[in-house]
Amino acid sequence: MLHVNDLTFRMEGRILIDQTSFHLPAKGKMGLVGRNGCGKSTLFRLVKGDLAPESGDVRVRPGASIGSVDQEAPGGPETLMQVVLAADRERTALLAEAEIATDPHRIAEIQTRLADIDAHSAEARAGSILNGLGFTAAEQQRPCSEFSGGWRMRVALAAVLFARPDLLLLDEPTNYLDLEGAVWLETYLKHYPGTVLLISHDRDLLNGAVDRIAHLKGGKVSIYEGGYDDFERQLAERQRLQMKLKAKQDDERRHLQAFIDRFKAKASKAKQAQSRVKRLEKMQPVATIIDDPVAPFDFPEPQRHMAPPLMRLEGTVLGYGDKVVLRDLNLRIDPDDRIGILGRNGSGKSTLAKLLAGKLEPLDGYFRKHKKTLVAYFAQHQMDALSPDHSAYDHVVERMPDATEAQRRARLATFGLPIHLQETPAKKLSGGEKARLLFNLIVFDGPHLILMDEPTNHLDMDSRAALIDAINAYPGAVILISHDRHLIESCADRLWLSEGGTVEPYDGDMEEYRARFSGRPGKDENGKRKAAPPDVKTEKRRDAATKRVALKPLKAEAAKWEKEIERLKGILAVIDKGLAAPGLYQKDPKTATELQIKRARAEELIETAEMNWLEAAEALETAEAED
Repeated sequence: MLHVNDLTFRMEGRILIDQTSFHLPAKGKMGLVGRNGCGKSTLFRLVKGDLAPESGDVRVRPGASIGSVDQEAPGGPETLMQVVLAADRERTALLAEAEIATDPHRIAEIQTRLADIDAHSAEARAGSILNGLGFTAAEQQRPCSEFSGGWRMRVALAAVLFARPDLLLLDEPTNYLDLEGAVWLETYLKHYPGTVLLISHDRDLLNGAVDRIAHLKGGKVSIYEGGYDDFERQLAERQRLQMKLKAKQDDERRHLQAFIDRFKAKASKAKQAQSRVKRLEKMQPVATIIDDPVAPFDFPEPQRHMAPPLMRLEGTVLGYGDKVVLRDLNLRIDPDDRIGILGRNGSGKSTLAKLLAGKLEPLDGYFRKHKKTLVAYFAQHQMDALSPDHSAYDHVVERMPDATEAQRRARLATFGLPIHLQETPAKKLSGGEKARLLFNLIVFDGPHLILMDEPTNHLDMDSRAALIDAINAYPGAVILISHDRHLIESCADRLWLSEGGTVEPYDGDMEEYRARFSGRPGKDENGKRKAAPPDVKTEKRRDAATKRVALKPLKAEAAKWEKEIERLKGILAVIDKGLAAPGLYQKDPKTATELQIKRARAEELIETAEMNWLEAAEALETAEAED
């Protein structure tokens, strides 16, 4: 279906695609993965013919149709159903011709072709796709203009799926979907009758919908059979073998060089030495595996620890004006909670998030939290609130007005924004770079609660892994709203479900929740929940939770002695001020002697407190370093 042959493409002097070749057979399903900015979307545009390669070529089977989601979402007066049906251009043209055709032979041809393409069931198929992507039957008859940009992008996705092109190109299709929609799309693509090339950072989608992974790195594409988990295992094994081969070659090089150095001057060994020189020159070096670590996320811990509960909702009612969205909310958030909020888009998850973030007042009931509780709120719409013409450095200057330039730039660098990006206007940053900047700004003051609404939409796989590590290491509370099942499974200790106009604790797990709308069995024949197989993500999450609990007393001990040192130093400063009084030793020698004794005692106490703090800090550092 698709052949890419020795393809090379440069952009602004930088090679994005470097003499790469790969093949995607008919009806194959391929996931294209790689770091943000490595050239995945550029490769898509080359396949579509929107860009011309510098060399090489892209060949698609003659006569095959190519379909992709347009960047411009539909927004006119047409209904959702009309937009989706219009995507099948052949059906639309045939129906229009059937209205005016008079030749009996042509009419027969039109009706035969309409039957061949199953045109008469088109509305049912379109409705099924729209329903799978979250649109009710009533919403399908409403104009596109009544929906927000994210929902209109769903309509664009529905349209290209309905058209059923021979080669389907999808670039991050789950970014505008909820978990239910993402699961539906995974099933749909798995059984799609055509060929699929998919850019995605959604691990579950790549595990369930594709049969091979194309890894784009350094301008080259490498193909791995299976889903994303299979790709990770194969990549790790390939790197291990490559490093083993390189070590073997390095040993051989050393032996050859040692022989040459030892015997090159001896006539009796001259031929052997020269032979080894030639062998050394011809030896092709094994490429070194370059460790390319992703920048971590660093969430500062709260400066002031709060007693539980951090927040409490009792009979709370939420909405906008006269419209009630959620009612009878009875929920509690503790200082070290990890909560994942589930539910379809439009069920009220973001409304609850706005309340917790302090951006919405309840219509009725109670919402209690400490007045000094700091909440960091990450939501996609906040990325648009970044000053477009201000650089990342300008944004940090506003938060660190008294800091040095080095301190500000170091702060940005810790969040993965190197020097060359720090002066780039926000409007020119990629989605992932904007997300990193926003995370940097919202957690600046050490929040007690980090509230994340779809935080992974613009992050690549490695950045998502770094985010999971940061969440699990962060000692405060975290609430996650995400379609990324891997993120929730890796981080959340408990779940809430937004459904039926309220939010309640959900006692099932993610597999059981998925089974509710994917048709997969979540319980055995006796009605009991099936035992889940050992899950590395779950174990890592539990280990992280256990580690936080274990570290808590160590952190408290270190903090206690740190405060004691500050208190004693304050006393010492008062004593020194008294001793510095003019004429004290002549006017009041008794007081001077008492102050000298107190000062010596204070210094002893400070020394003891510093030793205790040092022991506590070392114990904490050792515990944090342990796996």
